Amino acid sequence: MSKTTRYIGLITAPGYPNEIGAKLQEELPSLLAYYVKERIEWKINYIEDPLLGGDAKSKEILEATKRMREEKEWDYAICLTDLPLFKEKRMIVAEVNEKENIALISMPSFGSTLMMKRLRESIMQLVNEMYYGSSEESRERSASRIESKRSKRKDVDLKDSRNLMTSRFFGWLSPLKRETPSDNEDDYMNVRFTVARRGIISLRLLGGMVRANRPWSLFPAFMKIMTIAFATGSYALVFPTLWLLSEYYSIPRMFLLTFFSIMAMTIWIILIHHLWERKRDQGNNYVRRLYNATTFITLFITVCIYYVTLYCLFLVGVFVFIPTGMLDSQLSGEPGLVHYFLIAWIATSVSTVIGALGTALENEEVVLNATYGYRQRQRHEQLKKEREKEEEEKKDKERGSFTK
Repeated sequence: MSKTTRYIGLITAPGYPNEIGAKLQEELPSLLAYYVKERIEWKINYIEDPLLGGDAKSKEILEATKRMREEKEWDYAICLTDLPLFKEKRMIVAEVNEKENIALISMPSFGSTLMMKRLRESIMQLVNEMYYGSSEESRERSASRIESKRSKRKDVDLKDSRNLMTSRFFGWLSPLKRETPSDNEDDYMNVRFTVARRGIISLRLLGGMVRANRPWSLFPAFMKIMTIAFATGSYALVFPTLWLLSEYYSIPRMFLLTFFSIMAMTIWIILIHHLWERKRDQGNNYVRRLYNATTFITLFITVCIYYVTLYCLFLVGVFVFIPTGMLDSQLSGEPGLVHYFLIAWIATSVSTVIGALGTALENEEVVLNATYGYRQRQRHEQLKKEREKEEEEKKDKERGSFTK
């Protein structure tokens, strides 16, 4: 018996969601056949759409997903968005419209760990919702199939036909809530999965947003600052001032200096590149604080990577530039190997501050794209231009028809 073919489109934002889309394209066909319907040949297509999510509302994202599904002639379409989505004081994890065969997943709501496992489980559930339906009868029919497949594969562990994923997601602290629309305002979807926006959930969301920003991807933009910092610090290494400081600075003071230098550089980058969201940029106070916290943590992690790299460079420089005999003539005690590590440590902290102040990042666009507020404004502008272009094309066609 020949199998029926069904096409599922995964629509992702640029960057990290796009990387995940590539992995899911290989994994999902066998999982869908196992957990949804084995007599169907599942084909996965994924595309990157930078305009999707120009508006931070789930309704607009689902509408854009529907247009994409119709344009590509897919049977189902799922959007993996990098935006945090909210419904009043609840965080939206996923939504599905079974009539239109479309769904969305807000990836930051998964947090920063076990991302792939949670995505696999969520996609299995959402496709189940679209294929079997979301009514109680449909859920019972799907439950019997899920029960027969439960715990037979380690990569997916579906236990309940009504849950988006296993209960370990948020644990007993804040379990996921399954909602169905009760008013006309929400008639664009059939099922929504939410979680209360509080405490540990906000921290998990923040972790997911920072991971979506990929702090390590910003590191190349720091090469100009690193060059200046290393050149300045290397020059300072030939003078005995840093050598003497290594003898008198205590370890707590060294850690304090490290923290101060990293904080100074992080704050300076935020200020000089205008990365801080203001009220006029983002009216929602909670979302604005969330965006600002994400920007700060993302840059802080990147600066920490920069600091460690610079320290390794200075460590090599210390052993190259400073002979043991010269170090012995300057220090009161007998110099040891530890002094070389301390000198490199001090040089890194001092040059980090010097290299940051008065210096802009080499590629400002890379840093700006790592901030949610800037990405949203860019998408909104691109979306506006696309709509204006479509309106102009429509008017041109109407004028051409009228002329004929």
